[in-house]
Amino acid sequence: MGSNAKGALIALITFGIYSTHDVIVKFLGADYSPVQIVFFSVLLSFPLVSLMLIRDTTAGNLRPIHPWWTATRTISAVITGLCAFYAFSVLPLAQTYAIIFAQPLLITVLAIPILGEQVRLRRWMAVLVGLVGVIVVLRPGATELTLGHAAALVAAVFGSLSSIVVRKIGHEERSVVLLLYPMMANFVLMACALPFVYRPMPIEHLGGVGLMAILALAGGALLISAYRAGEAVIVAPMQYSQLLWAVLYGAIFFDEYPDSITMLGAALIIGSGVYIVLREGRAKSSENTPVLRTRTRIEFGTSLRIGPLLRAMKRREKGMNRPLPKTGA
Repeated sequence: MGSNAKGALIALITFGIYSTHDVIVKFLGADYSPVQIVFFSVLLSFPLVSLMLIRDTTAGNLRPIHPWWTATRTISAVITGLCAFYAFSVLPLAQTYAIIFAQPLLITVLAIPILGEQVRLRRWMAVLVGLVGVIVVLRPGATELTLGHAAALVAAVFGSLSSIVVRKIGHEERSVVLLLYPMMANFVLMACALPFVYRPMPIEHLGGVGLMAILALAGGALLISAYRAGEAVIVAPMQYSQLLWAVLYGAIFFDEYPDSITMLGAALIIGSGVYIVLREGRAKSSENTPVLRTRTRIEFGTSLRIGPLLRAMKRREKGMNRPLPKTGA
């Protein structure tokens, strides 16, 4: 099997795992506030994530080099996680994914003011087609738009902002800073809000949250393997396979069957996203490749983000391959 085929296969497995994670979110969301789900998800993720953070041997401390950008990303991740968990709880899975898949379009637009990216006509056309797809999925006027739809849109916007900020400061900030701050913020803020929404959780529901933490960690580890095995331009579009999982899981567990209009809108969104990824993969088409460098699915702030880990691993490998200094006889 070629390296790209191997990377694509691992990515397909990874996004199947992530979709299973989101199914558990939807199950739990029927009984609990997203605040409570996020809190326990972060709480049970800490031991697993800490094991991976220990491997960061980069010299330094936990003070961010870019505090305002780090704060922006942290706040964005908290908002994204809360809104995405709520959207998964109240909307059909396929519809939630279709809206969240607008993230590459928003990243392309946000990269202009934040990264100084130059977006030419073809990518602008792809963005417009994708936005038409979002309108088709939402069908304003024809269907009742709910708080869940708004939450999914907010998750896509702030998830895109979080990704762009990482693209801007990720080469300077320590991986542990980029990974730990959103998790700590989620833990503290959700803990403050928890007394107002808390409902006792039986052991099987706590086990579900624990399974979410394991699936998120396993997905992050596998996605690292996928990007190390194959080219980003091949691996990145595999995230759209989550829509197939959403249709399957929705039919099996929730009696959800997306209509043809939703699937048409999703096709427009996915097609434009794939085009942007392929376009950025071409030489001289994009200076910053903001979508192509977004190597993690939408930022929840409750689990690992693999981009910083990949960069840390590459730096470590370069250090190991660096020739030893010559010493005198």
